[in-house]
Amino acid sequence: MDTKNLDDYLAGLGISEGDAAPPPVELLTESALSPLSEANQSPLAVFEDFMQGLIAHLGSDLTLTVHDSGEALEAEIGGERAVKLAGRDGRTLGAIEVLAYAVLAKHAGRSDLRVRVDAGGFKRRQADNLGKLAERLAVQVAKTGEPHELQPMSPAERRVIHVALKDHALVTTESVGEGQGRHLVILPRTDHPS
Repeated sequence: MDTKNLDDYLAGLGISEGDAAPPPVELLTESALSPLSEANQSPLAVFEDFMQGLIAHLGSDLTLTVHDSGEALEAEIGGERAVKLAGRDGRTLGAIEVLAYAVLAKHAGRSDLRVRVDAGGFKRRQADNLGKLAERLAVQVAKTGEPHELQPMSPAERRVIHVALKDHALVTTESVGEGQGRHLVILPRTDHPS
């Protein structure tokens, strides 16, 4: 892209060369960044500080609930506009989770924790829909005896289906493929009595 086209593009976005860069967003409080408090802060406190800083910059009408579920640190963002934070297919929430994970690794010294962030119940509804899909497909696979391959999914989406069908008497699940092409196959069980 040449300079003229870039200038035209930026002008179309309302940005000119003379515009000052926006101030950096401070997502952690000073206490979370202090080397002395890092050792004293629990991973949950670091996660909560990060999320509160993020929410403060996104809007005053948003609410935040943070807790430790035992298997992950979880945050629920509420409010009228919360569901808009999910982004297309939950990508914004995924990006927030990656950032929160990086903050935990750096400031709490923990890279072994899972992080889940939901906004306006987006992920909860998505998980419910995936669970229902899994059940419908399990019935179809059990009836036909033919495996069913699903489209590529994120690890979190695959996990929802694995968990939904882990105790199913007639079908089992298997992840196949690599990278962005990794997907699930629902297979008839071969170890059940006919």
